[in-house]
Amino acid sequence: MQKGTGRNIFVAATYAATLLLGLILGQNYVDQQSNNPGSSLIPIGLSDNSYKMQQVLDLLSNSYVDSLNIDSLQNGAINHIIAHLDPYSSYLLPNESQAQSEALEGTFEGIGLEFFNLNDTLMVVGVMANGPAEKAGLKVGDRILRIDSTLVSGRNIAQKVVDRLMRGKKGSMVKLYINRDTVISNKVFKVMRDQINVSSIDVSYMIQPSVGYIKIRRFGLKTAEDFKHQIKELKKQGARNLILDLRDNGGGYFHVAIRLASEFFKDKKLMVYTEGAHENRREYYSEGDGNYTEGKLVVLINESTASASEIVAGAVQDWDRGTIVGRRSFGKGIVQEQFDFSDGSRVNLSISRYYTPLGRSIQRKYTANWSNMIDYAGMYKGLWALDTTYANAQMFKTMAGRELFSGGGVSPDVKMSIDSNSLSLLYQNIVKSSYLEQFVYERFTKQLPAYSIDNFLQGYHLPQQEYDRFILFLNSKGISVSERKKRDLMELIRSDMEAIVGRYYFGREAYFKVKNRYDDFISRAIEILVPSS
Repeated sequence: MQKGTGRNIFVAATYAATLLLGLILGQNYVDQQSNNPGSSLIPIGLSDNSYKMQQVLDLLSNSYVDSLNIDSLQNGAINHIIAHLDPYSSYLLPNESQAQSEALEGTFEGIGLEFFNLNDTLMVVGVMANGPAEKAGLKVGDRILRIDSTLVSGRNIAQKVVDRLMRGKKGSMVKLYINRDTVISNKVFKVMRDQINVSSIDVSYMIQPSVGYIKIRRFGLKTAEDFKHQIKELKKQGARNLILDLRDNGGGYFHVAIRLASEFFKDKKLMVYTEGAHENRREYYSEGDGNYTEGKLVVLINESTASASEIVAGAVQDWDRGTIVGRRSFGKGIVQEQFDFSDGSRVNLSISRYYTPLGRSIQRKYTANWSNMIDYAGMYKGLWALDTTYANAQMFKTMAGRELFSGGGVSPDVKMSIDSNSLSLLYQNIVKSSYLEQFVYERFTKQLPAYSIDNFLQGYHLPQQEYDRFILFLNSKGISVSERKKRDLMELIRSDMEAIVGRYYFGREAYFKVKNRYDDFISRAIEILVPSS
């Protein structure tokens, strides 16, 4: 190790130790559950070295050879500490903290517009119903030329820049200049920014005459409330069975997951309990008298189902309330609390582990990947190695006699095989490149379809010649697709393209309805809920 590098690490560690003390002694505690107002941080004892750290800070500020950015050093020091605790504790800068809050709370101040950068032109691909953009007259298909005085057409402008231009304080105005139907509009679209509410429920609809379907992307502040509303609507439409899709749901608010799980139980039952080194055992029960306590239930999970969504799946499984279908979930069984600093930054700190009603811990094993410390520039990326194997640990039995095991995520009752095509590097590269959207928006957005959404969902299929053209399009972009891969990926890519067409013309709901037509998980769930005679 070079002398200079070692000194830099010492400086970072010095700041880290000092700032940890400040975090523990001076931080305001935010109780997510709002039911433990007496909670406080556990103080640690002071030592002579604690004051020594402050002396070092003063020394650096007053005597160091170069000017120091104290804020930057402090942020780096806190991040250094938090990143070495466990895979889930994290330190967020003010802008990262705000983005996390907006995602979980489902609110931000803007105009309610989705766009896609098509050939360096911002194309409107989604307009929120009754949102500011729709009220101002903007439509799907509009091309944005300028935002206020900033030219955005013909430039490879970053999305974060566009977001900054579009968003702003509620009540403020943004002016948009557009091209509609290849004609440059002389009209300036004046859009008054407002609070935008985005539901964490992707879609809710009757997938079969007696089967309702709800897909949740995360557990945000209003998820349980929205779910309760959707359940009531589905029951009015004749839903006697339910598919709850928690695939790719990475979690969210702990207490919201408990409230949502409560909807499946008529009596008060233990949903989950938590324990930690500084947290006594706390038990969380269903509220009782849920809105969906009788009908059949299937919960879909996969390897990206994590945290709060695993709480729901675990409670349903432990109480024999429904059938878990899919693949073993991620295995994140640690609860974080938010500790906010006055400057808007935040520490998400792991404070306890959670256990399913039977006492199962579904946390995957994790170890520090110290070999990564050689690369100081990216030392926090991939610091933690997570165990991908599944070894049966302690065995538990449900009241119905099912054998369940702790450790390594929630193992489904009905296991689904992995689609190797969806995991192939070629397909992943195609998806990440956004060439699917680019091809669809260039070829299928010239005029509105002459059919309804129901006709589209029942009868529209991408013509074979269009799929062939897309493969040629990929080749022209430097992505080579062999004849074998062309055959292997055809069903998957065609469903993606059909779903994008559906979303463009009929909205977000159509996207999921189209994808579900080809989904083996959905087919298996329906077989369980409505067995053929």
